[in-house]
Amino acid sequence: MSELSLRRLVAGVLLPGFVGERPPGWLLSAVEDGLAGVVYFGANVASPAQVAELSARLRGARADLLIAVDEEGGDVTRLHVDTGSDLPGNAALGAVDDEAVTSAVAASLGRELRLAGVDVNLAPCVDVNCDPANPVIGVRSFGAAPELVGRHGAAFVRGLQDAGVAACAKHYPGHGNTRFDSHLAQPVVDAPAATLRARELPPFAALVRAGVRCVLTAHVRFPALDGALPATLSPTLIGLLRTELGFDGVVLTDALDMHAITRTVGLADGAVAALAAGADLLCLGNPSNEPGRGDGEVELGVVWDAVLDAVRDGRLPLDRLTEAASRVRALASWTSAARRTPLPPAPPPGFGRDVARRAIEVTGSVRLTSRPEILDLRQHVNRAAGRNSAALGGELARRAPAGPDAGTVVLVDEPQRDEGLRSELRAILAGRPDAVVVATGWPDPSVDLGRNVVRTFGNALANAEAAADVIFGGAR
Repeated sequence: MSELSLRRLVAGVLLPGFVGERPPGWLLSAVEDGLAGVVYFGANVASPAQVAELSARLRGARADLLIAVDEEGGDVTRLHVDTGSDLPGNAALGAVDDEAVTSAVAASLGRELRLAGVDVNLAPCVDVNCDPANPVIGVRSFGAAPELVGRHGAAFVRGLQDAGVAACAKHYPGHGNTRFDSHLAQPVVDAPAATLRARELPPFAALVRAGVRCVLTAHVRFPALDGALPATLSPTLIGLLRTELGFDGVVLTDALDMHAITRTVGLADGAVAALAAGADLLCLGNPSNEPGRGDGEVELGVVWDAVLDAVRDGRLPLDRLTEAASRVRALASWTSAARRTPLPPAPPPGFGRDVARRAIEVTGSVRLTSRPEILDLRQHVNRAAGRNSAALGGELARRAPAGPDAGTVVLVDEPQRDEGLRSELRAILAGRPDAVVVATGWPDPSVDLGRNVVRTFGNALANAEAAADVIFGGAR
């Protein structure tokens, strides 16, 4: 194989991020040289029209380019990073527990992504969130029961892929029982193999049966299944996905710029090890995550060269690279065909808010007839979601009746993760026992939120609108 052909083959397994609302020259050159695709983050988004124009410019450089985004709905949104998503996320969908609704929400997402020129969505998250103190999954999960997560994950896949967008099940084999965030460290799930097979794996098996096109690996270690390596770098765990679960689509790595990789094996060696382990497509991550990282060009070059060197010196067999690139091309063929299918119909006005309203749980007396003082105690920032959306505080302030303040609304996310927050909440409730507490995060029944509580199961715009309906009256 010529050097040029080998270079193009390596390009065909790379999925970088970049900085800016327009494609930089180095990225367009890489696309012309065979780059598999690109992944959008919030820093690439200004408006729906701008994203559609960006996609058209990139795909003009090569028609079969994969364009991916992390658009879960709910708390994790890239297309609505400034306003919050108008669709609820997984925890709200699990609380509603209507698979037709989950499919409809996914189809609505698919329609929006199609209009933006995106054809691969890094969703759904099918981690079983069995630890209420999990720092990175939480309301991104459908629930704490494998059966429920599998049903709704499969429904989401059907809705999204019927709309013409490839789905990606994550984070294989499960990030739901971790106390560390793999953006910051390498988590370990130290559970027996029988527990992992009964709890973590069934949702992924359900999504494979549903025909999911991609599976994204977790940078998490599972000593009972592989004593040494995180799933992204583990031939054992990727082999289990292929053989026992029967998955034959694209295995995509979680972002390789996360500290679970960069502060252990390193970006370059991690990329080579992931391919050698059986991954097909390397997500390089979000260069705007940390100051001073540049716009993504250097990281793309580092990984490109590392994989080339590994093939040349035999550490990465050529047939493994060829297999990976072939799977990615098959995905691109599917997405190219899907772009020619009809768009699903637009959802009715208020669709997301109405679904979010069905998810809300109310305890006590939460209806207010005068303007309250709003105390926002939310401190936790989920690295996957980014900063807390301002939608809830803004919506409550906008909808509050005119007149002097009377009463209190306290906003919390996941107080189970922070004793300081719990202490502050206890102090407020001691002085204002009639305060209404709006909890947007994952529920933990062991935490006392007072007598008047609204649980939203998410922090998106849709959840905010639904919470305001409940507190001040409004659409049902």
